[in-house]
Amino acid sequence: MKSKKFYVTTPIYYVNDRPHIGHAYTTILADVLARYHRLLNVPTFFLTGADEHGQKVQQAADKAGISPQQHADATVVRFQDLWKKLEITHDDFIRTTEPRHKTVVQKLFQALYEKGEIYRAEYDGWYCVPCERFFMEKDLENGACPDCKRPVDRIRESNYFLRMSQYQDWLIQYIQDNPKFIQPDFRRNETLGFLRKPLTDLCVSRPKSRLSWGIELPFDKDFVAYVWCDALTNYISAVGYLSDDVKFKTWWPASCHLIGKDILTTHTVYWPIMLKAMGVELPESVFAHGWWLVGDSKMSKTTGNVVDPMEFVDKHGVDPFRYFLMAEMILGQDASFTEEAFVRRYNADLANDLGNILSRLLKMIESYTGGLLPEPGQPGEEELQLRAAAVESAGAMELAITGMRLDQGLAAVTNVVRAANRYLEKKQPWTLAKQADKQPLHTVLYHAAETLRIVSGLLFPVMPGKMTELRQALGIQEATPDIRSLKEWGLLKPGTKLGAMQVLFPRIMPEEKKTETSVGAGTPPSRPPKEAKTEPVGVALVEYADFQKIQLRTARIISAEKVAGADKLLKLQIDVGGEARQLVAGIAQHYDAATLPGKTVVVVANLKPAVIRGVESNGMLLAASHGKELRLVTVEGDFSSGAVVK
Repeated sequence: MKSKKFYVTTPIYYVNDRPHIGHAYTTILADVLARYHRLLNVPTFFLTGADEHGQKVQQAADKAGISPQQHADATVVRFQDLWKKLEITHDDFIRTTEPRHKTVVQKLFQALYEKGEIYRAEYDGWYCVPCERFFMEKDLENGACPDCKRPVDRIRESNYFLRMSQYQDWLIQYIQDNPKFIQPDFRRNETLGFLRKPLTDLCVSRPKSRLSWGIELPFDKDFVAYVWCDALTNYISAVGYLSDDVKFKTWWPASCHLIGKDILTTHTVYWPIMLKAMGVELPESVFAHGWWLVGDSKMSKTTGNVVDPMEFVDKHGVDPFRYFLMAEMILGQDASFTEEAFVRRYNADLANDLGNILSRLLKMIESYTGGLLPEPGQPGEEELQLRAAAVESAGAMELAITGMRLDQGLAAVTNVVRAANRYLEKKQPWTLAKQADKQPLHTVLYHAAETLRIVSGLLFPVMPGKMTELRQALGIQEATPDIRSLKEWGLLKPGTKLGAMQVLFPRIMPEEKKTETSVGAGTPPSRPPKEAKTEPVGVALVEYADFQKIQLRTARIISAEKVAGADKLLKLQIDVGGEARQLVAGIAQHYDAATLPGKTVVVVANLKPAVIRGVESNGMLLAASHGKELRLVTVEGDFSSGAVVK
């Protein structure tokens, strides 16, 4: 993390949509990355904004009887208000209707036109209004849009085109020569797969006769810019392209474009070719994260399962919401959002672990040392182990940020909190307090407090509000932590006055189902008869000694692919404690192979090898099934492979 600058962007969000958890996730992720870099004193610029042109905005405005600009002005506040609520620290919020952006788009189009990169031609094809994209007939799926699956319209009209096809070979070579340009790796492979088919030139205009709400082309007043060309340009218009050379040279190229996987092609094909045609350097990386599913289903306004982040934050608080999103998703893969999963992680990581140790520690320091942080004595083996774990977690978090594996960094920090809780349980300061020699007690209390100092700094970019409260409780005066100090031990000053005991994360109690029993007045309910113990029907009981023969271990899935000629089978490459294995699992109808790499699963490790459909299988996955549903048994959080399951 020794970069000279850090410029991170989110997609600019379409004002016709209401903000949902997907918008919140991308923006919080960008915010966390920006905050970490700022704490490292890396010059940072964080851009987000709103996409306000296009046919859907025009149609919505017409329906409401107002102008498209009035509609955009009324709806953009949804995002602006949400970012305030989520404590997003963006440096700029760009709107594509702003003059500073429109001027750059027009200059860009004029330059490309004069260079011969844009030409006019007739077009006859299929158009999807929701996606605002043209498609060839061969690209349609059952006569519908291949992306959103909705009906398309046949359109024949004159338009302007970017000579995209001539850059196909260059783009393929560039992607191959720059493996960090598209991340994760399997998204790079998706783009290269897309580029195996011949590229057609890109239609970059829309006639005003059909769509008037857009940026007018400077060389033809009868046309407006294609909304995607308009929107993508925000990444450079916001940092001074063609308007402020000093600012542009300071921030461009972007360090990271954060996007959802559904807009991969526009960002890894259209955008780099546009930049190449303009003679502008490409961004350093485009990182495509997965989708948030609601349970097992993709969020959809049609099905009504869209999660409103405003409502969720009002109910549970902004910091726990930010933490859950960052800890739950493995970047690049899909993740499931349910309130049950949120409550489970909140109670485990925040209430039971982090909040619990803070409350206990503050209460003990108040009781045993008058609220003053004690002077520690010489550390023993347990203290040295806790020190090492805390300091090493700072390095783990740094690697997680640079490697875009924030979930792993947070898991490392959570493991340190759990280690500190185990340390207190083992040392039992409440027992040490009864001894005449107080030095062992003081050593334990200081080590627990210093561990929390490091933890509070590492979690500050994710939960700035709650970690500020924690730092204040430890008597820390600095408003923000110095990340570099988190690799040092012993910076809390003995004698510092600590705060009173507080509940940082109140435990969320699950709603219990209540059963009402109707009884007569004054009559106690009858006690149900005691049931006799019976053996379960249809279950073959085994001796414990037989069960002990089965070795269940955790395994990390490295890759997955379909078995040729088998609809139900996937071939998995797994890592079991450093040992590479291959196994075949009948889960292809329940899991997309692309979503499996990175998952930590449970396998029967000592099963005799078998050959299935000509493929050797060395092990068996554990899964649960109910009716037609099947779910893998996975291990929560970042857990080492090869661990024994007991």
